[in-house]
Parts: sequence; structure tokens; C-alpha cells
Amino acid sequence: MTGYTMLRNGGSSGNGGQPWVLRWSNRIRLTWLSFTLFIILVFFPLIAHYYLTTIDEAEEAGKRIFGPRPGNELCEVKHVQDLCRIRESVSEELLQLEAKRQELNGEIARLNLKIEACKKSIENAKQDLLQLKNVISQTEHSYKELMAQNQPKLSLPVRLLPDKDDTGLPLPKSIRSCRLHSCFDYSRCPLTSGFPVYVYDTSSYPWGEGLDPLVKQAFAASAKSSIYVTDNPSIACLYVVLVGELQEPFSLSPVDLEKQLHALPYWRTDGHNHLLVHLSQKSMTQNFLYNVSTGRAAVAQSTFLESQFRAGFDLVVSPLVHALSEPNFLEVPPQVPVKRKFLFSFQGEKVESLRSSLQEGPPRSFEEEMEGDPPADYDDRIIGTLKAVQDSHLDQVQVEFTCKNRPRASLPTEWALCGEREERLEVLKASTFALVIAPGDSQVVASAGCNMRLFEALEVGAIPVVLGDQSRLPYHEMIRWSEAALIIPKPRITEVHFLLRSISDSDLLAMRRQGRFLWETYFATAENVFGTILASFRTRIQIPAAPIREEPAQEIPHKAGKAAGTDPNMADNGDLDLGPVETEPPYASPRYLRNFTFTAADTYRAWNRPPGPFYLFPHTPLDPLLPSEAKFLGSGTGFRPIGGGAGGSGKEFQAALGGNVPREQFTVVMLTYEREEVLMNSLERLNGLPYLNKVVVVWNSPKLPSDDLLWPDIGVPIVVVQTEKNSLNNRFLPWDSIETEAILSIDDDAHLRHDEIMFGFRVWREARDRIVGFPGRYHAWDVNHQSWLYNSNYSCELSMVLTGAAFFHKYYAYLYSYVMPQAIRDMVDEYINCEDIAMNFLVSHITRKPPIKVTSRWTFRCPGCPQALSHDDSHFHERHKCINFFVKVYGYMPLLYTQFRVDSVLFKTRLPHDKTKCFKFI
Repeated sequence: MTGYTMLRNGGSSGNGGQPWVLRWSNRIRLTWLSFTLFIILVFFPLIAHYYLTTIDEAEEAGKRIFGPRPGNELCEVKHVQDLCRIRESVSEELLQLEAKRQELNGEIARLNLKIEACKKSIENAKQDLLQLKNVISQTEHSYKELMAQNQPKLSLPVRLLPDKDDTGLPLPKSIRSCRLHSCFDYSRCPLTSGFPVYVYDTSSYPWGEGLDPLVKQAFAASAKSSIYVTDNPSIACLYVVLVGELQEPFSLSPVDLEKQLHALPYWRTDGHNHLLVHLSQKSMTQNFLYNVSTGRAAVAQSTFLESQFRAGFDLVVSPLVHALSEPNFLEVPPQVPVKRKFLFSFQGEKVESLRSSLQEGPPRSFEEEMEGDPPADYDDRIIGTLKAVQDSHLDQVQVEFTCKNRPRASLPTEWALCGEREERLEVLKASTFALVIAPGDSQVVASAGCNMRLFEALEVGAIPVVLGDQSRLPYHEMIRWSEAALIIPKPRITEVHFLLRSISDSDLLAMRRQGRFLWETYFATAENVFGTILASFRTRIQIPAAPIREEPAQEIPHKAGKAAGTDPNMADNGDLDLGPVETEPPYASPRYLRNFTFTAADTYRAWNRPPGPFYLFPHTPLDPLLPSEAKFLGSGTGFRPIGGGAGGSGKEFQAALGGNVPREQFTVVMLTYEREEVLMNSLERLNGLPYLNKVVVVWNSPKLPSDDLLWPDIGVPIVVVQTEKNSLNNRFLPWDSIETEAILSIDDDAHLRHDEIMFGFRVWREARDRIVGFPGRYHAWDVNHQSWLYNSNYSCELSMVLTGAAFFHKYYAYLYSYVMPQAIRDMVDEYINCEDIAMNFLVSHITRKPPIKVTSRWTFRCPGCPQALSHDDSHFHERHKCINFFVKVYGYMPLLYTQFRVDSVLFKTRLPHDKTKCFKFI
């Protein structure tokens, strides 16, 4: 305001109207500027738009630049065509995405509904599972209650471990009346005890220093190797004392021996549960236990008087001929030909008969008892009859009643042995029958001289003919001697010649084979004799035999790789139905415990049969031939396998518990030696094989597998077993990893299809006691060289099936490893060959049946694999030698020819899947 006043004042006082003009000019400029800007911003764009529109309409339609254009003509412009295509693609994708979004939203809604339904189902399933668990728990509880009510408790009879100072029960009225029920303490031997035996150290009692060193050493070695012997006397069931054989200078009176027996630390006044063993190497043995009060102790020796022997309590044993040496099987004559040079033979000199005057009176020595007039016997008639047969020349016989040299010492009334042992054996080797004449005095029920004759006859295959039915042969309560020897009363001496000529060749061979079995099993070695004594007593008191040991498998850790594929050539089964593929974990074959019933019911069958199909021996070292948990069961002709014969035929089907086991499995045992690539390929080919329980790879090389080696995953366990040495015998060891009856032994380079393996397995189930496989071979007799040959040429006849691809029962693995003569296994190790031939010999010897070949396949080698041992020329020469050696060991040729072959016809005949057991027999 002040400034305006001043300006006004100054204007009015200065130039008069100049300030007004200045104000006006300023207003004119502002208005003009505003108008100009308005024209530029408004009218000029309008004019430009109109002008351009006018020009666009005036031009030709094809040259329009601006303005609306019909359709998509704008896109015809070259520089915007790409943008148009992008716009159209994006629009289309947006439409698709929208449709998909809507679809996914619908799917999400449906899935949400399903989730809710599943949650409800899970809750319901949890409730059901909880109820099932409660039901199962209640059922198990009820089952346990029922089992507890119906299963009797196993309790120990009377007492288990009596005190050391226990006086025991009063002695029976007469020592002769001692029997197991009155003189044996069963409380020390419960069924579950395992039959522990305590053996006194021979150096712990006074007369031990007078024992024969060979007998003492053999006895100690046998006791050390027995599985029943224990070092703890407090738990022992039986106490064994070696009382003889005494050396010649050493003598011991009955009174002194009785005092020393009573001084034994565990005698417990009456000697119950003691066994006094008297082993003899001589035909004339001392009977210094005569007139010795043995109390409740049992006696086992070769010589007994009627007044001394307590039937069912004392034991007649065989002589100990081979004390420390093993019998030489190569010197044993063959079992064929059946008939030999002499029909029968006898060599002996009759010692002056002495009367046995057993009268009431003070005890006398054994020699005093035997003095007197000779009893009425048939010795003179025997001499006359046998000489008449020799003079008739109807048959060639060898009888000598006078020894060329001084006869061996023997008991009075007994026929003494003539000459040396080697001389007697030479005569027996040429004899079909060997006469064994019992002592003239009927009071002598067993004598070492007769037992020595019996032993030598069985050793060389001469069938014993025992003249005198009053004689007690070794282990007569257990062994059925009528199957291996002829026991004829002396009054029938005139009929002996007729009787011996009437026996057929087949019966002669059967008796000879049975005698060889008895000799090898019970008499041949000191270990056999000691084991038989223990087994006899154990069987009497009905304690089950201890199971045989299985070979512990020392596993080699290995890495499992990726799942193995299936070779189409291996798994192509054509029209053959393989049966159900096992989707469950591998399971072992069922096992039924029958040890006690075997011991109680099958004693005679076990003791008197050679190892027939699935047969076991109740005898140490054969006594523990029962595998773990008593896997084998007794049948009418032998032993049934695990499961009561499940899957077998005939007797096995009939006696099976619950019939067949249709889903029985088998174990593959594959031997390999540093061929990792070949082995991996073979393992992969087993992928998907039905009924396969596991694969046991026997790693036969000292060099372990490579650390980076990846083993295939074939759906079943692969157990790699490390062996102690490189031996082909390892193929047949009864590894504890094998839990099935059936074993498929297969080489690491063998090519077999799944259908072939399954067919072979099914055939084996119908013939469980046989070798069932693919590669057939046969033996032939070489007339020029008088020897056996091994032949691998194609033929319609065969006698062997190689175990490079064959099924067999695990039972034969026990027999091969623990029962078969060691000489055969040594031969296999020497040549690194012939283990398959040895197994065929063993099975044919036991069953007297040939193997079974399946399919027409004769070879199974893979064409691309490294060269095998069988390609070497020396391979066949070694196999020739093996066959001839095995024949010497067995004493005859056990292999049997067959023209039988089993082929499948399922590829020709359309059958339902439940009726696929059809075979074609060629």
C-alpha cells in the first residue's frame, strides 16, 4: 500500500500520465500472451487433425496413413506384424491358462473332498486297527492260557544232582538182578540234558599205569573228540572208567580192584551211573572183573560168562583192532564178484574143553570156574561134518582144525585163532562165508576170540556164519545181526552146507553190504567203538542224540548295487507257468522235532540199516548226524526230510503233516574263484526267480572280493561265504546259512533259464532222495585196460548228473562232509577235480537209485565265459582215475545206469494254471 501510494504520488507529481500508460501496456502484453497460448494449444491441434483427416480421405485407400482402417489392415504394416502375432499368441495362452486355472480349481475342490474322506477313513482304520490289536492280544493271551493248561510241565525225575556223599539206594539182593530201573539214577539224565559224559583220567586211579599204552591213548583220543564228553563231573549223566586192557606183567587181584573202584571220587558207594569199559586188542582177553563186586556200575567188555552178564544192563562190545590207525580202504577187497573161491573157510584149533562147574560156594577165579570135565557139545560133530564137506569136492572149502604154528591163546572150550592176522585175512578174502564157532561151554555167552573172528570177517567182506545161538554178538540189543550174518544152532551143522548153497546172489550181496556198513560204522576205529558204546547206553535210557554241527558261514561283507535287470533270454518261460512269484521275505523250510520219538521208536531201523534214503546213524561220530533242530525224520525205509516229506511222493506224501508245502523254497549254492564279472552276470540272471530263498556264494579264493565291487540286488539275500582253503569240497559243506532242504548247486558260468530251473525243482520235489539236474554223464568199462572210464559224450544212457547244475537234499551235504570216507575228499583236493563224481557215488550208494536228468540239455556253459577246467585234456584222465579210486573205496561200483529222462510237455498241452504238473518220460 505504501509503495502504491508513493508511485501514485510520484506519478502525479512527475510526468503527468506516464504511470497509467505503463500499467496499461503491461496488461496488454499479458492478455496477448494468454490469447496466443490458447490459440496454439487449442485451435492448432484441431486444425492439424482436420487437415490430416481431409488428406487421408482424399488419398487412395491403399495409401492411408492415419485414421481408422477396416479390419486388421493396420497389421499389414511390416514393422508391426511381429507384435501382432505375439499379441494373438499371448491372448490364446491367456485363454488356455484361464481354462486350466478353472479346471485346477475344480480338481482342487474335488481333492479337498477326497482328503476329507481319507482323513475320515484313516480315523476309522485307526479305530479298527486298535480293535484288531486288542483282539489279537486277547487271542494270544487265550492261546497261552490254553497251551499252559494242555502242555505238561517238564520236570526232573526225583533229583538232578545228588550230593557227593549220598549213599544212594540199597543194593539189590543179587548183583545179577541189576537192571536200569533198579541200578541207574535217571535223575541225572533228563531228556534235555544232552547226555553229558564224564571220562575218568586214567592217571587218576592206581591201575591206570598198568593199562596197555595203545588202548589208553586211543581211548583218550576218542573221548576228546566226542561231543558228549564233559569236564564237569557235577552235571554228568554217565561216568566212564577204562579198566583194561592191562599189560602182561601187571596184575590186579579182584579184592584190590574192588577197593580201588570204590575209591573213585564219584563212585558214591554203589557206583550208580558208572560204566566200566574193558577194551581188548587180543583174542584172549582178561576177565578180571569176574567175581568183582561192581555194584550198580555197568560193564562193557568182549568176554562174559552167563553168571556175570546182566542182560539189558551190561554191554558186549567189539574188540579194538585198529587202536590208533585208520583202516586202509584200498586193501579191503571189493564186494563183487559175489561168490569167491571158497564157499566157506575156518581155521582154528580146539583147546581142550574144560567143564564149567557153576555151583554154590565161595567165589572162585574165572580159571577155576572153567576147570573140570568137558561139557556135552557138538564140536566133534562139527569137525566131522566140515571134513566131509571138504572131502566131497562139491564145493571148494577151506577148513583147518590144526594150526601150523602154535595157536593164539584163548579161553577154555574156545577155538583158538591160527597164524598171524594178515594170513587169516588172505584166506577170508577168498571166502564167501566165514565160520565162527562159539565156545563149547554154553556158560560163555561172549568171548573175545569169537568177536575177533566176526570183526575180521566183516572187514574183508566174508559173510559170518555163527555156529551157536547162545552167543551174544556185540551190541546184540541194537543191531539186527540176521541182516549181516547167519546165526545157526550147532545141532544144525549137518544142514549148513545145504543152507549156504541155497542163498541167492542178491541176498549174498545185500548181507555183504550190510556187514560192510556195520564194520565201517561201529567197529572200524577206536572212535567208532567208543562212540558206539556211548550211543548204546544213550539209546537205552532214551535220550535224544545231539544234533550234528552245521558248518558256520563266515560271511564276507559286500556292497549291494542297483536292482538287477532280468535277462529276457533267461526269464522267457514260454508257455510254462512258473507258479506264484514269492513276494514275501524268504523263509526257511518247516522243521518238526522228532528226536525223542526217533530214539524211542526207530532204534532198530537206525542201527541196522546202511544210510538209505534220508537215513541217520544213532552213533558217534555218526550219532550226531541229526542236523540242527532234528531236521530229518524216520520213516519205514529211512529218513524223511524236513517237514515230514512235504513236497515228496509216496511214503513222504502219506506221512506229511498237512500234506505238501506248495510254496517250498530252495537255496542256490554257487562256487566261484576270482571270476567277478562272470559271477555278477550269473547272479543277475537269478533276479525274479520264483521259490528262491537265498544265494550262498562260496568264495573259494584267499583273495577277498574287490572293495568297489557292487553286487546285484536280485530281491533275495546273497550270502558270500569265506572258505578256509581252496577246495572243491567246499561246494558241499552244510553251511548254516542254508535254511532249505533243496539245494541247487550251480557253477558260476552256468546258463539256465528260469523255466528250466523251476522244472528241475518240481521234479526234485517228486524224487527228494535223488540228484536231479541237467548235464548227464556215464561210466563205461574199458575191456582192454580192465578199468572204468568217464564218458561225457551224448548218449541215451546215463549214470551221473553233474552237480554244476543239479538239485539235491541238504542231507547229502552232511553225509558228504562228515560221513563219506576222508580218502575220497582227499582225492578231490589232490586233483582239484571229481567232487561231482564223488557226490554221485555217495547218493547212488545210499539210495541204490540212479540220478534223474531233466530236459535234453547236455551242456550249460556260457559261450563268452573264460575257459573252464573241464577244457583241459588232463581233466578227463583225472576223472578216470577218480572213478577207479572211488570204486576201490566203496568196494563196488555204486553207479547205476538209466535211460529215464524227464521233459516238460507244457509247451504243447494247454492246461489250467492249477494243473501244471505234467511230464513226458523218455
